[in-house]
Parts: sequence; structure tokens; C-alpha cells
Amino acid sequence: MLPNVKTIAVSAVAATAILAGSLAPAQAFGDRERAFLQGVATAVIVDKLITETRRPRVQVPPPVVTFVPQEPVYTHRPTHQTSLYQTPAARAFNSYSRAERVAIQRRLAHMGYYRSGIDGSFGPGTYNAVIAYARDAGQADRLGSTNTAFGVYDGLIY
Repeated sequence: MLPNVKTIAVSAVAATAILAGSLAPAQAFGDRERAFLQGVATAVIVDKLITETRRPRVQVPPPVVTFVPQEPVYTHRPTHQTSLYQTPAARAFNSYSRAERVAIQRRLAHMGYYRSGIDGSFGPGTYNAVIAYARDAGQADRLGSTNTAFGVYDGLIY
């Protein structure tokens, strides 16, 4: 077990005192007096070291971790989502002929809304382009039913 900083400091001070005592002028103390003082100082240092190493260390108890069960939090999540292929916009788009669907996609691409391949098929690219166009044209509410979605597409064809 290593001595702590306090023990080292006490030892250093005592050693300095012993050294200073041995360097005192010869007329102040005789050889026997100096040896006696050095022996006393050595005994004090050794006693201090022994008591420091035998002193019980303060142990910090580990933190107490307790588990508190909590009720699970359930949130309502929809059990189904409507596919974009079943939306009124998709049903209206797919009721047009292939040539008309291609014309709608070309018009949306020309205006910068559609960036996919022009194939006349309704997919995510067409859906997003139609939604963005209708929103910018102020007709987003017209895509809620198939009958009113025809008006949005007719505006793109004719």
C-alpha cells in the first residue's frame, strides 16, 4: 500500500529538520546531542508512517440503483395507410387514355414539377408532381375527390 500525500509531506519536513539539525554549528550541540535528536526525529517519522498506513480508508459506498417499473405508454397508430395508387388523384389519372396521361406528365415536366421518366404510369413521381402543382395553383383541395381531380388534370391537358 502506498503512503498518501500527507504522509509524504510529513516525511519530507522531518527529513529536512534532521538534515538541518545535522548541519547546525558544532559549538551548539555535541555529537551525542545531535545523534539523540536525530534518533528522536527518526522515531517520530517512523511512527507517523505506521499510523498512516494502519488507518482505515474511508470507502465510498457504490450508488444505489433502483428500478422503478413504469406503465408502458401506448400511442394510437393507424393500422393501415392509404396507398397512393388508391387516392382520388390516382383513380382520376388512370381513367385517362395513355396519350392523355403522357401529355399530363409532359406538361408537369415542362413546368418543373415532374422529374421522372414520361411513361404515362401513375407512381410516386407523378403523385408528388400533381400534389405540388395543385398546391401552387391553389387547387390542392380539388384532389380530395375523383370528380374534382378531373378538373386539375383537364387544366394540364387543354
